[in-house]
Amino acid sequence: MEHRKTFYQREKETTLGKLVICGPASVEEIASYTMDDGLTAFRKPADQQKALVEISALPEGRVTLAIHNKTIIGYVTFVYPDPMERWSQAKMDNLLELGAIEVSSKFRHQHVGEDMLAVSFLDDAMEDYIVFTTEYYWHWDLKGTGLSVWDYRKIMEKVMASAGLEWFATDDPEICSHPANCLMARIGKRIEQETLQTFDRIRFQNRFMY
Repeated sequence: MEHRKTFYQREKETTLGKLVICGPASVEEIASYTMDDGLTAFRKPADQQKALVEISALPEGRVTLAIHNKTIIGYVTFVYPDPMERWSQAKMDNLLELGAIEVSSKFRHQHVGEDMLAVSFLDDAMEDYIVFTTEYYWHWDLKGTGLSVWDYRKIMEKVMASAGLEWFATDDPEICSHPANCLMARIGKRIEQETLQTFDRIRFQNRFMY
């Protein structure tokens, strides 16, 4: 399918100053900024910036940024599912994974995550996709926030729900390995029933649980 991308930008006032939230960001734009040193959830900041550049270069790849004084303090990524995971098995060209969302600890409690998601879904092209996210507790900053697994999950669910993602059941072993893990998804307005049925078959591969 054709990967249409329309750029959007918004400004946001925070207690630490004005943010620019924009996306899908280009390779050149991402490379032109510095990364906040607090963005360490997945990789070292410099390595994560390289990963964002690589995602932006993909035909389907989308990166939404939150920028403060030419420094990236938050990001959201959208890519096709990893070929090693079950979500790629049906080779759906209209299934995108919300692969990562991270906000620097300095800007927590300012709803930056919700605002990045809001900008991400301003693009009408997103109505052509099922967008899903797999939430695993081992990716959560439980130590830094001091939250319990369940309190952190409530926050993640609230953030994702702000953009229309809903909880979906699945028999995926990794998600089922801990009760705090979950699958959430947003079904685009132009998704046909056949596509939704394909997604259902991916979610459940043990027939007796269907």
